[in-house]
Amino acid sequence: MAVFGNNTSKETKKDITELSNAETRIGKGAVLDGNIETYGPVRLDGKIVGNIKSKSRVVLGETSGLQGSILAQNAEISGEVKGLVEIADLLTLKSTAVINGDIVCNKLIVEAGAVFNGSCKMGNMVKEIKINDSTKKTSHDQKQKQVV
Repeated sequence: MAVFGNNTSKETKKDITELSNAETRIGKGAVLDGNIETYGPVRLDGKIVGNIKSKSRVVLGETSGLQGSILAQNAEISGEVKGLVEIADLLTLKSTAVINGDIVCNKLIVEAGAVFNGSCKMGNMVKEIKINDSTKKTSHDQKQKQVV
């Protein structure tokens, strides 16, 4: 009989720290149809039809395009977004940014030249960013199957 869970809190903290340092990049010319959920930072220079959720920072470069929502701790946008942008802390719209959708954030910096069509609500209104972590369930289930 195996005992599970003795070091889970230490392992979980270590796993989350490692995941927070892993960067997700979608390069220029790449097109992704789907959602991204990550603990770490995201850099987008290509196109995404879907949502981005990060417990860290999201950067959309000048060549980026997003049809969907962003939920992140911080974001810097230089490209185009069609959808809801929810940022827990600081949102920076660079001069080349085009936002067609609503913004909810704590702090906002808008450079001259940025285009924003939608409503904006500021203050501590963004809910906690929760990441669905199916990988941990899968590895735990595999350990249980091996023991049985």
